[in-house]
Amino acid sequence: MADRTLRGTRLGTFSMESDANVVPSERRITTYICPQGHRIELPFSIEADIPPVWECRCGNEAKLLDGPEVEHKEVKHVRTHWDMLLERRSIPELEELLEERLFLLRESRGEKPKAKRSA
Repeated sequence: MADRTLRGTRLGTFSMESDANVVPSERRITTYICPQGHRIELPFSIEADIPPVWECRCGNEAKLLDGPEVEHKEVKHVRTHWDMLLERRSIPELEELLEERLFLLRESRGEKPKAKRSA
């Protein structure tokens, strides 16, 4: 059994790369302030795009200190299934379809169905 085991390092625990000749990118400290006065300082690479807002530990949006004003996009109304159904059919058509389906359902159960309404 010992001859069949995988020899070497454990998976996922060690990297075979070394830190030799690796130069980290330059960093800058950015400061965010939330409405409750919490101050957040985060290091970002000089090449990174700095987000104008950051979520504070209290859950509020912290704004970038001396940063551009945040542009809030208009939220588009979410179309529900009912909204899309009303685009295709009118209320009287839907009532007629409901009556037809109820008639068929009651008929399949063996119940004495109500007389089908005709328009």
